[in-house]
Amino acid sequence: MSISLIFHSVAVRSHSTNQIVHRHGPCAAKSAKKPTHLQALTQDSLRVASLQEIVSGVSRGNDTLLESQISIPAKSGLYLGTGNYVITVGFGSPTRIQTVTFDTGSNVNWIQCKPCNISCYAQQEQLFDPALSSTYRNVTCSDSECLGLSRRGCSGATCLYGVTYGDGSSTVGFLATDTFTLTSTNVFNNFIFGCGQKNLGLFEGAAGLIGLGRSPYSLNSQVASSLGNIFSYCLPSTSSSTGYLNIGNPLTTTVGYTPILTDSRAPTLYFIDLIGITVGGIRLPLLPAVFQSVGTIIDSGTVITRLPPLAYSALRTAFRAAMTQYPLAPAASILDTCYDLRNVATVTYPIIKLLYTGLEVTLPATGVFYIISSEQVCLAFAGNSDFTQIGIIGNAQQRTFEVTHDNIANKIGFSAGACS
Repeated sequence: MSISLIFHSVAVRSHSTNQIVHRHGPCAAKSAKKPTHLQALTQDSLRVASLQEIVSGVSRGNDTLLESQISIPAKSGLYLGTGNYVITVGFGSPTRIQTVTFDTGSNVNWIQCKPCNISCYAQQEQLFDPALSSTYRNVTCSDSECLGLSRRGCSGATCLYGVTYGDGSSTVGFLATDTFTLTSTNVFNNFIFGCGQKNLGLFEGAAGLIGLGRSPYSLNSQVASSLGNIFSYCLPSTSSSTGYLNIGNPLTTTVGYTPILTDSRAPTLYFIDLIGITVGGIRLPLLPAVFQSVGTIIDSGTVITRLPPLAYSALRTAFRAAMTQYPLAPAASILDTCYDLRNVATVTYPIIKLLYTGLEVTLPATGVFYIISSEQVCLAFAGNSDFTQIGIIGNAQQRTFEVTHDNIANKIGFSAGACS
């Protein structure tokens, strides 16, 4: 349903750029079925459970990659949710175009490959065929690229990679190198990626995944010698709009920064120092320790920002107090502060600012509201179920900003209004 509402906020006091589209937008894979809002929020919760599992160090079982075998048992009930946005890149010589999700919470790059006689799902483009690429090479078990994997195995002398996501979805195949085309002018040789032969989970029609985590295997790390280990993206405000993924220095010049923190619980995730929130110009009565004691990550694949229970309770109370002129609507899954705005043409809402060390980020309407319908417009935040769980800055609160991840200077940057 198309919603036409006008939101007015009030204060009570060297580059390589690739177009981003939403995975369920009009330009995305036609084979992907668009989920309902309830399904999308459920999928988002399952992704959050996966991230919480990574940080908590909960065991994921004893799945192994055995000699001459490609086998990772499927686990039931949880959705991958590895990313909500896709880009188009190329693999091989000659180049074969592939549409892939990108994800700051992942590290290993992979695509589905022929012969894929074990398990492959439907995707938009034809499966990548290594036999048709003159530059494709399998990585051997003795190569350093293989030995650096956290989960690896061998099929003869060929290295096997395996990624089991915290929700139970998985990909297994041959670790390989080939030519990688980011844009027509940015082509990289010997790019390390997984050639997937057994891929289980709801990958939504994309050919695979590009990881942007803090790992030697991620895209940003592999192209760092040419473009620097810096990337930025601007996520569009709606699924029908476009944004961009930029590798290299940010495109915008007015960028405010806050430090990237490293947490030993999950060193490849991007931790950020959230210290407070203001609503309508008034800071919530919360000590920075409420956020800092558990930590906060920024993640491109999570939609709804998750806050510690105490912080979310204070935000909800302040927001509801400023929105009493609008009738409440039923909760929607994890979103418990919703409004019926079907008879409202202009909505006045309190400005929300996220306070980081050295930086304040003012959220536009797209970062405040999750619109299900005109009868159910919800606050785009949720509380964690446990005070020990990490906070997560979701992509709803990142949309229209150029969000820069500078892994050289170890800082995260925000520049408002970089895309629509």
